[in-house]
Amino acid sequence: MGYKVIVAGATGNVGREMLNILAEREFPTDEVAALASRRSLGTEISFGERTIITKDLDTFDFTGWDIALFAIGSDATKKYAPKAASAGCVVIDNSSLYRYDPEVPLIVPEVNAEAVLGFSKKNIIANPNCSTAQMVVALKPLHDRVPIKRVVVSTYQSVSGAGKDGMDELWDQTKAIYNPIEEKDPEKFTKQIAFNVIPHIDEFMEDGSTKEEWKMVAETKKIVDKSIKVTATCVRVPVFVGHSEAINIEFEEFLDEDEARDILREAPGIMVIDKRENGGYVTPVEAAGDYATFISRIRQDSTIDNGLNLWCVSDNLRKGAALNAVQIAETLGRYVFKKG
Repeated sequence: MGYKVIVAGATGNVGREMLNILAEREFPTDEVAALASRRSLGTEISFGERTIITKDLDTFDFTGWDIALFAIGSDATKKYAPKAASAGCVVIDNSSLYRYDPEVPLIVPEVNAEAVLGFSKKNIIANPNCSTAQMVVALKPLHDRVPIKRVVVSTYQSVSGAGKDGMDELWDQTKAIYNPIEEKDPEKFTKQIAFNVIPHIDEFMEDGSTKEEWKMVAETKKIVDKSIKVTATCVRVPVFVGHSEAINIEFEEFLDEDEARDILREAPGIMVIDKRENGGYVTPVEAAGDYATFISRIRQDSTIDNGLNLWCVSDNLRKGAALNAVQIAETLGRYVFKKG
């Protein structure tokens, strides 16, 4: 006996990945519905070896469905998530709408799987921000060994984090530079993204941080430990898929780099590739299409007593979004539904 599963936003980057990963991981489904806006109605979408036709999100009846994976943005989620939840369908939401709601669990299964039991308050579970998800997978096993005091992180985030429009803009601007027949001015991003980096993701806040940077702070506290201090600088880079992070960690006590490496090797969801030689580390090109969060460049920080540096890379469409959502569904199945 399997689940009746909905993917809302099935024609977008993340929605398509959700369907791919449900099939790849052989999630036990009896029925799958792909929902989209009316302008995408009737689109054919691949689900494993099958093709399914998108249905209208606006008129869909959620009654009798078990789980809905939402990848439709905050505005649409605000309208449709309560509708699905009140019909008895558990919503796993990829937008930021519910992440900071104290009655909605924010889940990364490798870190806080047991928190999924809190879903019943609103029948909604939140999926974290892509840059937070991979970082907390790396922080949690180290924090369990020696408490983390402070984290300083700089992100190098791919354009797919801004959706299909972001990927198209990088592609079009790159072509225009090599073949300057037509100029491609910035539309999705605030400045040219091709051959450039932009230290600005999401809107600016009063203290000078961006919303993306604030998300990393707030979500790390909610998922791992509210006592951890986090400061972030989030940067958009001209990479199609895969987020990278340079993470500096200050612990309450000394943690040797060799022990940290061993801890991370044994931790769920992590693959350590850390050779001190040319190419002995992971970049977004290798991480794209993979499930793992890759850790490289582990070393002591000699400028503070209890510091470590590391490099963290993951496919943002997978672990940063679609994979984590499917893993939440799997966790919900193990802890609550127990089907399949």
